[in-house]
Amino acid sequence: MFKGTAAHLCLYWRAVYLLAAGVALPSETLWMCPPPCRCNAAVLDANCSGAQLSSVPDVLPQHAELLNLTHNMIKTLVNRQFHTLTQLLHLDLSDNLLALVEVEAFLGLQSLLTLRLSHNNLRIFSVGVFAGLTNLQLLDISSNKILVLLDYTFRDLASLQVFLADNNDFVFISNQALTGLSSLQSLILDGCNLTAVPTEALTQLHVLKSLHIYQLGLNTLPNYSFHPLLHLKELVIAHFPRLETLSGNSLFGLNLTSLSIKHCNLNEVPYTALHHLVYLMSIDLSFNPITYIHGKLLGDLLRLQEFHLVGGSLVSIEIGAFKGLGYLRLLNISSNFLTTLEAGSFHSVDTLKSLGLDNNPLACDCRLLWVARRRLYVHFGRHPPTCKTSAQLQGWNFLEFSEDDLLNVLTCRQARIVDRRSQDVRVDQGHSVTFYCSAEGDPQPSVSWLNPQLRQVSPVGRIRALSNGSLEVRYAQSHDSGTYICLVSNAAGNESLRVSLHVKALPPPSKIHYSLKSWPVFPSSPPGVDGNENLSFDVKTLLIAATIGFLSFFGSVSVCFIFMFLWSKGKGQIKHTATIAYVPRSAMSNSNTGTSNYMETGRFTMKLI
Repeated sequence: MFKGTAAHLCLYWRAVYLLAAGVALPSETLWMCPPPCRCNAAVLDANCSGAQLSSVPDVLPQHAELLNLTHNMIKTLVNRQFHTLTQLLHLDLSDNLLALVEVEAFLGLQSLLTLRLSHNNLRIFSVGVFAGLTNLQLLDISSNKILVLLDYTFRDLASLQVFLADNNDFVFISNQALTGLSSLQSLILDGCNLTAVPTEALTQLHVLKSLHIYQLGLNTLPNYSFHPLLHLKELVIAHFPRLETLSGNSLFGLNLTSLSIKHCNLNEVPYTALHHLVYLMSIDLSFNPITYIHGKLLGDLLRLQEFHLVGGSLVSIEIGAFKGLGYLRLLNISSNFLTTLEAGSFHSVDTLKSLGLDNNPLACDCRLLWVARRRLYVHFGRHPPTCKTSAQLQGWNFLEFSEDDLLNVLTCRQARIVDRRSQDVRVDQGHSVTFYCSAEGDPQPSVSWLNPQLRQVSPVGRIRALSNGSLEVRYAQSHDSGTYICLVSNAAGNESLRVSLHVKALPPPSKIHYSLKSWPVFPSSPPGVDGNENLSFDVKTLLIAATIGFLSFFGSVSVCFIFMFLWSKGKGQIKHTATIAYVPRSAMSNSNTGTSNYMETGRFTMKLI
């Protein structure tokens, strides 16, 4: 029975195979597949890859949905090059020698969804090249030599969602270059020769969700660089070799969930630029020379789940660095210069699920005991952390130790003040004082000072904590008096030392007495002079002062006369007299009364000097 059933099934599948073969052969013939190409009617595929074509074949299967022309030597696409392929969905012209694409080259491809032109020699696109591609969703022009994007170049691509334009030579992107891309959601842009973020051009992308920008030559990311992109969720800034800082408002207006700033030159975490990104879930600052993650400065990023800083220059993650990040589950800080990672750096180590700590010079002591105890709940990747700076454990994977061994291996020695001799110093005001506080322990303790008001002393100022652990009080004042406390601490404990300072104030200076009847009398005045006596009248001094004043006045007047004399001589022959005619007042009165028929006039002569 089973043999008969098997025989029938065998005959059935043979018939199906023959029927399929009989249909396929005529179908392939109807496709008119050009000889260098390989066509598959079943999947509507025309594959001409690597066929040494110098131009697009004249005859191609009209019902093809996929046309692969990669790895050929095609240099030019002419007007309406593919107008017969009305059902084509995917066109790939990558890895050719394309240098010219004529206007309306793709006209007729109204069904086309993806167009790939990467790895060619294209330098510019004329306006109208992409006419007719109303349904195109993906455009790849990466790895060309494009210099300029002109206004309205992509105005016909209203359905485009993904635009790949990296690895080009852009020197200018006009303000309206991206006009028409009303559906664009993902843009990858390379700006190795651009001098600024093309902010104005980006304003046209109203629904953009993902933006990758590579190789801009900026030192600082300016304020409001991406302000119009209200719907942007992912921003990748990479390979900015000169980028050192982000302006405080450079990311203003964004509601990002993912931010990557990689392979740049940041020397610190851009706390100010990040603080408003309350929806951020992932941040990647890998391959930047960042040395510290400071405490309590990331607390605004309430939803942060992933923090990456691989291949940096981290030497310390301070206590409280991730305080407030209650959802942090992944921390990757591999390939840095960390000697430890303390549990106090986290808001809660219980949320941590993945920790990349390998390739760091770790000192295996009690500070890493929490890591070993959570090895069953945390994934450490393919390379677990190993001891580097501990002589007894160098090269060991401390995660392999048992619980009992951990307590004997990962140990610390409590911080201790070496010299506890009393330091009670009394000085006069204006003198300088130094208090000493040296400590020992494993790990090396930190030393800090508290002033009499129990505030921590800073390393700068007139009263400062020195790097060697000492406290310096310069030019001591009376209000500096009091008790100062030295605190030494490490992971195993702490200890304190009190020192005292007494500053003797200087006596107040003698007062200066003034009198309305005299000059001020200073303390150094002779015994016979006080503030109520008049100064004696010195005739000799008065005569000398008057003589000096008279001589100065006479000299000035003489100089003026000499100058006037020389000036008058330079004018040549001049008159030395002047005659002035005048009417006497009595004559004017008689004239007004009508008693006289004429006026009497007078004259007098003046001699000019």
